[in-house]
Amino acid sequence: MEKLISKLTEKYVLFTASFAIRLALVAYGDYQDRTMAVKFTDIDYHVFTDAARFITKGESPYNRSTYRYTPLLAWMLTPNIYLNMVFGKILFIVCDVLSGLLIYRILCLRGLSSESARRICSLWLLNPLPMGVSSRGNAESILASLVLGTLLCMEGRRLMWAAMLYGLSVHMKIYPITYALPIVLTLRTPGITAGDDNQVWRWRKFIRFCGGFLNRELFLFASVAGGVFCILTSFFYYMYGWEFLHETYLYHLTRRDIRHNFSPYFYMLYLTADSRWSQWLGLAAFLPQVILLLVASWAFHRDLAFCCFLHTAIFVSFNKVCTSQYFLWYLCLLPLVIPHLSLSIKQGVGLLLLWFAGQGIWLCPAYFLEFEGYNTFLLIWLAGLLFLIINCFILIQVISHYKPTHTPKRPKVE
Repeated sequence: MEKLISKLTEKYVLFTASFAIRLALVAYGDYQDRTMAVKFTDIDYHVFTDAARFITKGESPYNRSTYRYTPLLAWMLTPNIYLNMVFGKILFIVCDVLSGLLIYRILCLRGLSSESARRICSLWLLNPLPMGVSSRGNAESILASLVLGTLLCMEGRRLMWAAMLYGLSVHMKIYPITYALPIVLTLRTPGITAGDDNQVWRWRKFIRFCGGFLNRELFLFASVAGGVFCILTSFFYYMYGWEFLHETYLYHLTRRDIRHNFSPYFYMLYLTADSRWSQWLGLAAFLPQVILLLVASWAFHRDLAFCCFLHTAIFVSFNKVCTSQYFLWYLCLLPLVIPHLSLSIKQGVGLLLLWFAGQGIWLCPAYFLEFEGYNTFLLIWLAGLLFLIINCFILIQVISHYKPTHTPKRPKVE
């Protein structure tokens, strides 16, 4: 068995097999779409393709209702119209395998041997969830590769490239903006803290602490990342106007999804959908996220990969809308954390089974609501609360068993 695992995790075997499996799933999906009533392709893929079709006609991608993404994604998928409908899926599975390669490179930079790094990144490359999501035509793998690319460049001390990739990732989807604070704290000049000298007046301590943020590295990162984001945003605003800003960014801030999902807030938003307080309640739902993200940033910013994992898990768990595809946002970062966990295999498997059990409990009332027509909203909400408790318990276990093994080096300026 050990010999088989070693063979499967050889570098070229692992990445070739991972890509081949995803390619086979794409081919099977095409067959299922043509021959069966239940379709394999994600509905979002048709939304992307329709938006790309409008672009090829010289029109706005937002002419396609429910397209709420950057126009850049629709532009990237115009070969779906010019070449073949399967182009976008190929792009997504390439980004999926690329994410595995980036995980491998980051793990090597963090001190793991090549063999250990391959075994860990196989947890992503051979994972059925990202395989299924990317081969069904979901674009989350693009963002995963951008986020992992940012972390690789930060780990490899390539600050300029890290800033460019980070600005692009925030443009593609707004949630990586939460990484800004831990990145800023990471780039702060070390050795200037609020408690270095008890004899110095508090206001002078505060000034010295703030002075730590005035350095070349932080200025460069903010300038480049902000520049990339602003250039792309300005260009698409010029092309598509206010509709672009609203559908790509503002909609997600004010979004109140009353359909059933894993979020602990969905039932409250469902019951208050017609209330004049509904929008304010939706905005208030961000408060627990903000508090927890601030605490996590300050406590764990010295290990940027771990901090970003915590940020994403907290953001997803406490978000107003939470669906299965959101789990990929933090699952792509989990392999960077696993080597530093002191959990036994038994404990790790137990937490994994607990996580799946929470989803299974939620899916039971969700099935009866969606397919049988029973009013199970209350049960879905209670199951969502249980899943939130499970996620919090797992995060507590991860934090308490995390043992960082090195102090990250400061990124260099190219």
